[in-house]
Parts: sequence; C-alpha cells; structure tokens
Amino acid sequence: MQQPLAERMRPTQLQHIAGQQHIIGEGTVLQTAIANGYVPSMILWGPPGVGKTTLANVIAHTLSIPFYQLSAINSGVKEIREVLTLAQAQRKAILFIDEIHRFNKSQQDALLGAVEKGIVTLIGATTENPSFEVNSALLSRCQVYVLQALSGNDLMQLITNAIHTDTWLQQFDIHIESYEALLQLSGGDGRKLLNLFELVVQQIANNSNLTVNERTTINVTNTLVQQIAQQRVALYDKNGEQHYDIISAFIKSMRGSDPNGAVYWLARMIEGGETVEFIARRMLIFASEDIGNANPNALLLANTTFDAVQKIGWPESRIILSQCAIYLASSAKSNASYEAINQAQQMVRSTGDLPVPLHIRNAPTQLMKNMGYGDNYQYSHLGENNFIPQEYLPQGITATRFYNPGNNARENEMRKFLRERWNDKYDY
Repeated sequence: MQQPLAERMRPTQLQHIAGQQHIIGEGTVLQTAIANGYVPSMILWGPPGVGKTTLANVIAHTLSIPFYQLSAINSGVKEIREVLTLAQAQRKAILFIDEIHRFNKSQQDALLGAVEKGIVTLIGATTENPSFEVNSALLSRCQVYVLQALSGNDLMQLITNAIHTDTWLQQFDIHIESYEALLQLSGGDGRKLLNLFELVVQQIANNSNLTVNERTTINVTNTLVQQIAQQRVALYDKNGEQHYDIISAFIKSMRGSDPNGAVYWLARMIEGGETVEFIARRMLIFASEDIGNANPNALLLANTTFDAVQKIGWPESRIILSQCAIYLASSAKSNASYEAINQAQQMVRSTGDLPVPLHIRNAPTQLMKNMGYGDNYQYSHLGENNFIPQEYLPQGITATRFYNPGNNARENEMRKFLRERWNDKYDY
C-alpha cells in the first residue's frame, strides 16, 4: 500500500524543510548546533503539520545516531523504560515523543534521569503551551523552540515540490487554477495540505476517461477541492481548521452573551474529543479578557472550574464546563483591563525604560537616601479616605490614562471611586 503523499515528501535534510527559518535558517542557534554535531534536549511547540516530527527526523538523520519514536497517546512508563534501556546500550540516541503534553507527571518523571545523564537527547513535540503541559523539572532541562504556522508561500511551494518530485504525481499533467481552497482547508497544516491535494488528484484521475497511454490532465479548481474535501473531512478535527473555528465560535458566543450558542459549541468540542484542559483554559483567559472587573467573580469561577475538571475528568466534567460557560456568557462584559495592559505595553515599547520618579523609589541604603530616593513620598494611609494625590508615572508620560472603566455596574462604581480622587488629573 502506498504511503500518503505527506509521508513520501518528508524531507531528510534541513534545507528542505518548509518555513521555520527563524529557528533553522543559516546562522541560527539550532542550525549551528546541528552542523556541529550536537543538539540539546528540546521541546518543539507549534500547531499541527508545521514540521515538528520532520525536524526531529532530520536531526537524527544528520547526526547519524539511533532514533526512537514514541507517541504519548499509546505509550506509557513501560515503553519509555524499554527505549531507555536500548539507548543506554548504544550510548547515544534521540528519543522523539509526539504529543508529549499528553504524558502525565509520572510518565514525564520517568524521562528526567535519562535526560539529565545524557542517556538520550529528548525531542518532545506539542501543540499546547509547554509551560502548562510539561512539568517544570523536565522543561528546565530542555530548550523550547516555537514553530510557526506555514505561510501561503510555504504551502504552495510544498505542492510545487510534490508535483515535480513525487513519482506518482509525475504521471499526471497537473494544472492548479487556484490555491485558495487548498490553503483554506489545510489551515496552515502542511501534512493536511499534501494529503488533501493527493486525494483531489486521485479523485479527478479516477473520474477521467483515459485512452491507452494517455497522460491524464488534472485541473484543480476551488470548486472541485471543496466538493471532494466535504466528502472526506470529519466534522471536527481537533488538530485542524475546525478546531480553531469552533473554539472561535465558542469564545464569540460567550462574548456576545449568548449562553445557548456557547453551550452548543461546547458540546461540539466535547463530542469531537477536545481535551478538557484546553476548554477550561480558554474560559479562564476569557474571564479576564472579556469580563474582567465588570464581574471579578467570573475569574474566580473559571479558575475553580479549571481546577475541578482536572480532578474530575470526562464525562462528568462536561457538567462543570457547561455551568461555567453559561455563567460567563450571562455575565456583564468589559475588556477594559485587557485594553489597559495593551496600551501600557505599547507605551513601554515606544518610550523605553523611563526612570522611576525619585519619591517612589525604594531607599534601603544611606547612599540612596542621600541621593533623594524616597524624598517627599506621601504614605497614602495618612490621608483622608486613605488617599493623598501624588505622581506615580515617570516624567514624560504623566497624566496618561491606561485604564478606562467599562460601562457596567461594577466598573461604574470603580469609575466613581477614581473620579473622586483623580478627576482633575485623569478625567474619569
């Protein structure tokens, strides 16, 4: 049986990998390490189909050392120990673990000693933020490299290379009218793109009426790609475009205060096999970004939900997720805190490291006191209502207002509080 096109086209040399020039381009740290014959243990973090597995294979091929591959989905501590025993006998090996974020703490701990002693060079691949999904002890022993979604040009080049080098594709005269549908349906996933392209070519070829020795002409159009893809693509692919579309619909339903839409898209994710942690984490972010101080309890409930579903797991955690999603959707909304930090960061980037005003500097030594550190600082609790007006921003950006309270009951109270104290300065 013929391998899928994406597997047949998997590069074996660094220069043939699509995209990722920010980490493997000429002169980068990783490219230099590979060229020198030594690489550290690492975590490759990025969306599906951007070359994480390919890069691991290329590193092993370039260094000419034994390569072992495990999938966290169907491997446990037993399989890890078996590979480590083999690696120890060979003294040098690469252990690649796909979806390492699915390993629990004990499985990750089983790798620690071998990585620390150099028995294996670990290369872990993950689509999830390793800060959350990989335990700190293992993470501290690895370099983290962030892989980016492939650009449209990268994806089109993958197809062009395949047409010109793949033996099976070379038997056809292929014309691509437009790449739009192929790129849209692949969602930046190179593997998905190549396999979809192969499926389209195969379907068109099967429907062609050939004469003896006639070379099939394949005209790839957006309409044909969409028709063929709809026959074969699953309703929910948690590693593909549907994953991003549905979580977007879920977030926007909550932001739009529609609990019915929110719980529907939640059900779509649950039925599609989405991880409970992913859903809970997105609601935790949403509670601060889209609700914030309009209802501070939202963040507390979302955080409690995140803790609870990790203890409960499927299927009961669906009830907890539903309760939280409905609460968030039905809550007052404000993105004022989100906008405030965005504006403050932009100010920092544009103005640089402005000096801290002398009166609010710390003065732990006599020299600092002599230099005026802390002079004229007013202790707020000595003032009426525990407030004394003074300057807290650096010179050059004084009176800059970053926080603009939202128009909701809770933040209107905050606005009143701030107006009573700062109206002459910040115009609340």
